[in-house]
Amino acid sequence: MTQLLALKIISIILTLLTAIIGGFYPFFKKVRQGSLDFPLGQALASGIFLGAGLIHMLGDSAAQFSALHIAYPFAFLIAGATFLLFLLLEHWGREVYEHQGTNSVRFVIIALVMLSIHSIFAGTALGLGETRSLVIILLIAILAHKWAASFAIAVQIASSRLQHKLGILLFLLFVIMTPLGILLGTAVANTLQDKPLIEPIFNALAAGTFLYLGTLHGLSRSFMIDKCCNLKNFSFVVLGFILMALVAVWT
Repeated sequence: MTQLLALKIISIILTLLTAIIGGFYPFFKKVRQGSLDFPLGQALASGIFLGAGLIHMLGDSAAQFSALHIAYPFAFLIAGATFLLFLLLEHWGREVYEHQGTNSVRFVIIALVMLSIHSIFAGTALGLGETRSLVIILLIAILAHKWAASFAIAVQIASSRLQHKLGILLFLLFVIMTPLGILLGTAVANTLQDKPLIEPIFNALAAGTFLYLGTLHGLSRSFMIDKCCNLKNFSFVVLGFILMALVAVWT
């Protein structure tokens, strides 16, 4: 087993445990509202997501399409469409929230779908990573985002009108999305070389996901909009972006 593969297996275990721990308290202590805030961690994760999306995933995807002699900018098209899809889902969720509240089953399902798509594409990006430094930094960003997302979705499920057992089942489906994404990305990187279009497409999907997570995720509650005016917080966003720029030197 190579060190890189071992690191990806460790990443699967860590993301799984982080999601379970993040969601445990709301389910079993009947938390009905609240959020987990770690501003500097969120700031660093936002910068990493932004840098990973622009410098690594989008850059790799464009280069891979170019190597296949495809002149049309499919990498940017796919990334942009992915970004707009998440924006549409979030606006849809906001509309449901304003009319039916967070206790609405419909609102919970929309939130679950959106966060699950985020999770599987983020995991795919990690699985596609070809160096230990890239995988480690992506793992840090994913964990910083995952525990807060897990807590938030567990609170929404526990507060909704869903049956308790069904709610736990839906939460467990969300929990496994990132590990599934890591497995998918690893499979694409290692076993699908005979299908050269697969990897650039997944890189572009991951790029759109990371760009959204790093900028507008949460809309008015987005870290970049709500808390980034603080110079200390913003410096950590810049630090995350610089880290991804430095990693690009060795990848």
